[in-house]
Amino acid sequence: MSLTPERKAFLDDLCRKFRLDVIEALHNAQTGHPGGSLSVCEILTTLYFEKARINSAQPRDPDRDRVVLCKGHAAPMLYRVLAEKGFFPVSEMKTLRRLNSILQGHPTIHTPGVELSTGPLGTGLSAALGMALGLRLSKSAAKVYAVLGDGDVNEGMVWEACMSAVKYKADNLITIYDWNKVQLDGKSADIMPQGDMNAKFSAFGWRCIPCDGHDIGALCDALDALILHPDGRPGLILASTIKGKGVSFMEGQSAWHGKAIGDEDYKRAVAELGGE
Repeated sequence: MSLTPERKAFLDDLCRKFRLDVIEALHNAQTGHPGGSLSVCEILTTLYFEKARINSAQPRDPDRDRVVLCKGHAAPMLYRVLAEKGFFPVSEMKTLRRLNSILQGHPTIHTPGVELSTGPLGTGLSAALGMALGLRLSKSAAKVYAVLGDGDVNEGMVWEACMSAVKYKADNLITIYDWNKVQLDGKSADIMPQGDMNAKFSAFGWRCIPCDGHDIGALCDALDALILHPDGRPGLILASTIKGKGVSFMEGQSAWHGKAIGDEDYKRAVAELGGE
């Protein structure tokens, strides 16, 4: 494992804090997406605090790595992570989804640290591929990390990007699939069965690594394999996660894809996450 036990404990504690703050922000907003925000927590934390070369003091560094949150509805967790990285004050989380706030319901490029406006399913991976090819043309060593959700892979545009990424040997594109297997209206298996995603991406020519998406050590190891040993293929980390991770009554429940958190549910969620 590339992480020391002390560093892993630090990042795990950071995730616990992020989950608490996101639940609080969504409760205050009385709108938003708890389920997907909680499932993607370790993925975004690992990228921004361990692997991606991103510095809020130099936000437009042309050689910075890029992170594209294709599953834009999970914006609250992205905002909380960006705030911790210093792109804007943590206090901005109180303005989530309010008029004139820099923190809208889906990411926009008007928010410091956000590389691409996202929300429409399926578009993020194509844009990320374009970024990766553009960086290669400019002879930059920067990587592009795209974070997919279950709803994204229902869209044909994703599979067009998969083919193109292989054709152009985009090994500077690393995609992490936040594979919680639940969508807006139910389980992915019922809405659009996905089958063996490892075999599907591999058949397109991608280099695929399955792992536990809530294990930061496993995520780091998978990312290291793709970052340190590129082989001309785009990379996919098939990160198994749990929608609503950390809050028992939200876990695996499509009802909590996008639902206002009432006062009693808020108190229960905070208690389960170890808050006060």
